[in-house]
Amino acid sequence: MSGKFITFEGCEGVGKSTQLRLLKDYLEKTSQPAIFTREPGGTEVAEAVRSLLLSSVYKISPMVEAYLFATARADHIARVIKPALERGEIVVCDRYLDSSIAYQGYARGLGYDKVLEVNAAAVNRCLPDCTVFIDMDPAMSWRKQNGKHIINDRIENESKEFHSKVYEGYKSIAADNPRFVSVVPSADKLETHRNIIKLLKEKGMIS
Repeated sequence: MSGKFITFEGCEGVGKSTQLRLLKDYLEKTSQPAIFTREPGGTEVAEAVRSLLLSSVYKISPMVEAYLFATARADHIARVIKPALERGEIVVCDRYLDSSIAYQGYARGLGYDKVLEVNAAAVNRCLPDCTVFIDMDPAMSWRKQNGKHIINDRIENESKEFHSKVYEGYKSIAADNPRFVSVVPSADKLETHRNIIKLLKEKGMIS
């Protein structure tokens, strides 16, 4: 596949959505063909699974949660990610396999190896070329600082301890993986954006 696969990872409320929007604007202005997508989601089936996963109505066990994420991911890869990469496009995805490792593997306690086992067939070696990790403790997130809170998101509403474990998981993954670039976000979102652009250029992901 001739395209480039970039993923964004990080805890809740750390500014990923803002940075993804700014990157999209940059790629459009510089005429670099790219698609922006998200997980769970990106296809009709995966968006339906997303609604189930994030609904506060249901109690979902860690293992079932992991399989639901993998199910959505399999459809997303087959219908969106791989075709775009084969066309030579840049694919930018808001969350991917590393989220499953951090959330289900570390925070839910399933373990790194179990999450990889659950996702092996779904991912089928379709791994990111580069992962931008927004390195910010969820206890200090912009959402917390601004007093914003999403009340209907089952995972967002998990305990402080849960989100702390997610962050620890991300830090552990990033420390051992050369495809990760860690970005400590600034209060100036444009400064953070410029830093991300610089790092992606250095990795040869964009021009």
